[in-house]
Amino acid sequence: MKRIIFLLAIVFSLASQAQKANFEAAFKYKGDNLSKYVDLYQSINWIGESSYFYYKYSSVDGIKYYICNAKTKSKKELFDVNDLAIKITEITHQACDIYNFNIYPQVNLKKNIFTFRIHKHELEYNMITKKLSIHKKEKANNQRPAYKRSKEPWKRYPKDSSCYVYALDHNLYWGKKGDKEAKQITFDGEKYFSFAGKRDVDTEGKTYPSLTFFGDSKKAYKLRIDKRKIGECFLINSLSKHPKLKTYKFPYPGDKYVENYYLTILDTKTGKVIHPDISKYPDQKVKIRWCDKNENSKYLYFTRKSRTCDQMDLCRVDTETGEVFEIIHEVSKPYLMDQLFHVEIMNDGEDILWWSERTGWGQYYLYNKDGKLKNALTKEKFVCDKPMKIDRENRVLYFAAYGRDKSIQPSYKMFYKVNFDGTGFRLLTPGNGTHDMNIASNNEYISDKMSRADLEPVTIIRDMNGKKIMEIEKPDMSMLYQTGWKKPEIIKVKAADMKTDLYGIMYKPFDFDPKKKYPIISNVYPGPQDDLIPKAFTIDDNQNSSLAQLGFIVIKMEHRGSSVYRNKHYHNFGYGNLRDYALADDKSAIEQLADRYDFIDIDRVGIYGHSGGGFMSTAAILTYPDFYKVAFAASGNHDNNIYTRWWNETHHGVKQIEKKHGKDSVSYEFKIKVPTNMELAKNLKGDLMLLTGDYDINVHPSHTYRMVNALIKANKRFDLMVLPGKDHGVQCDYYYNLIKYYFAEKLLGDTRKNIDMYNIK
Repeated sequence: MKRIIFLLAIVFSLASQAQKANFEAAFKYKGDNLSKYVDLYQSINWIGESSYFYYKYSSVDGIKYYICNAKTKSKKELFDVNDLAIKITEITHQACDIYNFNIYPQVNLKKNIFTFRIHKHELEYNMITKKLSIHKKEKANNQRPAYKRSKEPWKRYPKDSSCYVYALDHNLYWGKKGDKEAKQITFDGEKYFSFAGKRDVDTEGKTYPSLTFFGDSKKAYKLRIDKRKIGECFLINSLSKHPKLKTYKFPYPGDKYVENYYLTILDTKTGKVIHPDISKYPDQKVKIRWCDKNENSKYLYFTRKSRTCDQMDLCRVDTETGEVFEIIHEVSKPYLMDQLFHVEIMNDGEDILWWSERTGWGQYYLYNKDGKLKNALTKEKFVCDKPMKIDRENRVLYFAAYGRDKSIQPSYKMFYKVNFDGTGFRLLTPGNGTHDMNIASNNEYISDKMSRADLEPVTIIRDMNGKKIMEIEKPDMSMLYQTGWKKPEIIKVKAADMKTDLYGIMYKPFDFDPKKKYPIISNVYPGPQDDLIPKAFTIDDNQNSSLAQLGFIVIKMEHRGSSVYRNKHYHNFGYGNLRDYALADDKSAIEQLADRYDFIDIDRVGIYGHSGGGFMSTAAILTYPDFYKVAFAASGNHDNNIYTRWWNETHHGVKQIEKKHGKDSVSYEFKIKVPTNMELAKNLKGDLMLLTGDYDINVHPSHTYRMVNALIKANKRFDLMVLPGKDHGVQCDYYYNLIKYYFAEKLLGDTRKNIDMYNIK
């Protein structure tokens, strides 16, 4: 009898744990189902170089287009939608949907007209007479005659048409204007080291060259990338009529043979070519940073970066002599961060704008042509992003930055301006949120759109000092809220060090009951280039809001090392520990939230992600197998030793080993070893779903298959899904629904058999 009671207790306990997932709500509140209720893409369109702008506004009352004058703060309708729709139908004989009325007016204030294209017609509307007519394009006096397809499309000409250049068998041929025959001027071109536009394939006959002409037509250049010895990868397109093989070059971390760069400069008047010696670092990476496409062809500027990613130079090439002059030498350990780096060559090289993390914070510096530091433009403890606008005439830099206002989340984007001499520093977009800025063509006004995950967009017109001029209507959210939709919550926890502040977003079911217990799911992406957490307002980011409606708490959290928007120490956190660096912070965040909120069930924790997030999800459930119960890992780079070279050698680190051969001969080797998820396969206890597209060029399917092999060897049960024909972007309805069903089954105990992926009954 006691045994029967005990068994019944187990049955009732299991039954009480099983919950019915609310699929009806999950599908109702998907972003693509909700987008019809609100238009969040309200944008300001500046008209020419005037103080006027127009925008479209959608509300429950319909669509309206407004034209405004920032100078006078005036606003009126650009046209009446119903009236214009009737007139369009009269001309085109096609009906217009006034509830989805989208045109893109090209406004001419001098003539009081605007033109637009609809139903394959170019129409013109007079804003005074309100007359609509077929637009007749005026032929400008200097307008070129209609383009005629060339009988020799392989030829390329400089602006003055003094010569022509083409490629044949991957080499360059040059001829003067009027020459019937061109002469071969390069002789070492071949496939994967080519001067041809189609450099990675063999072509028959003449083809267009890959060449850039300077503005004065005197010179041209080509930076060739030698890929000939790089290892190849292969994919099979299983959905083609006959399964087709795709072959592509893909260097692995630590490979002996990687990309190498060679510069060629052509004198268009003589056909002479020179090959400047741009080498310094073994296996260096080279980028052309500037050439004058308007006038002067005297100099060409490039950067070269060491393979160890901790040294970089800005160099100038004399295009006549081929002499290379090193202007700036930058050292940044453990690596130079590419994502926010920017260099601008100005005033024919007299001024050079240079971004650097030399203080631990990304800041801007001004150099002269010889590499002498003039001054710092920015000097405080915050991170500068790439320029929004560079006013060279007035010597003003407009740029985005992060973390200057310590009372605001450090990953929110805000805009500033500063003079080249470091004076006049000013905030242009105040407000607690992330900002998008658009500068009017007349350089007198800006539009500032601010929002947060929990704050609807607000658009303000400001002057160039950030002073508020006028505010635009907020998006009409009334119909969205009537559906029962609710905003997510912004949350803040400590990292595992219990010192560093981490921010994130929490999504709850819209029928949330604080007395209930909910499983928690962490949607992750480790970075370090970006954490992929939405800073701006969205309806259903990555379908996390709709996933929560099943009966989950869903979070997206920062981790130390997850983005570049704080400081050098923060984004360097994962260096040398590319597999594990984000795991402790994710676990700690969930534990802190469970301590803070009784409605979180710490015994039912899930984790999922795509790409790096798939890699992290798998690493998490294998590192903390008693904590994470379910993981869904899509397109994960489970073995970073076979992932893209630049990623791993930059963010995990590669060692350069010098080998001497006699007195004068030196060779180099590069070594790297990144820990893999396969090494942890034996730890699996919970439920793991692995997913990959079988045509993924970015993260090859072999990452997932190697993980599968390791799990098989460890005698582990797991789930696998392969999406045929899918590249790295596996996101589709089937993918998102599979995530929903997997977590509903594994965390809620809601197993629904023999139903279609869209059948929620």
